[in-house]
Amino acid sequence: MGSSTAVGSSTARPLDREPAALAMRIGVVAAEAALATFARNLDLEDLEGGVDFQGAIGPAEWPVFSLVIDTLAEASPDDSRTLDERRADALNDLARICMAAKTRAGAP
Repeated sequence: MGSSTAVGSSTARPLDREPAALAMRIGVVAAEAALATFARNLDLEDLEGGVDFQGAIGPAEWPVFSLVIDTLAEASPDDSRTLDERRADALNDLARICMAAKTRAGAP
């Protein structure tokens, strides 16, 4: 047969190829894409009166942006914040995630 490595084989993978590491990289890429989408399409001043995110962001960029923002803005059962407040906090969290990833990428 061939010499390909089977799934679940005992061959060690580099740490950056482990599923958890790959998932983190995908998450960071999605967060960076969402932040870039926000920066291209919305102004912080627009947020003061609430924003129709879907109306401001094009259909091609909407799936990743909404996945990230909706995940970060998810309310817990005891969360009394409005959707607009949760989204504002989600944008702050998104910026912090991207800054942390950028700082980590520049670290030795």
